[in-house]
Amino acid sequence: MVEGCYGAVIARGAEEAGAVYVIVNHLDGTCHFFGPAPGPSHDDNGERRWIEELQFPARMEEINALIERKRRFDPDIWVVEVEDRKGTAGLAASA
Repeated sequence: MVEGCYGAVIARGAEEAGAVYVIVNHLDGTCHFFGPAPGPSHDDNGERRWIEELQFPARMEEINALIERKRRFDPDIWVVEVEDRKGTAGLAASA
């Protein structure tokens, strides 16, 4: 639990590599779905950079289908799901 949000790893990738994707489940049928931003993985402040993989509000069916397509291309991806009713669990898409 971080900042009052519960989370779990729902798909493990390679220990030494693998892109990380984060589902922020709002527990109302809608989600945000973040993935690694193109370019450097971290910004000038050392914060990980993200993009929204699907436009909000995304549904779990859409997210699961996209994850399956990504896993066919890269089986080493990690997927984390965080429950946050009111926000994005501290994540924001990079500008």
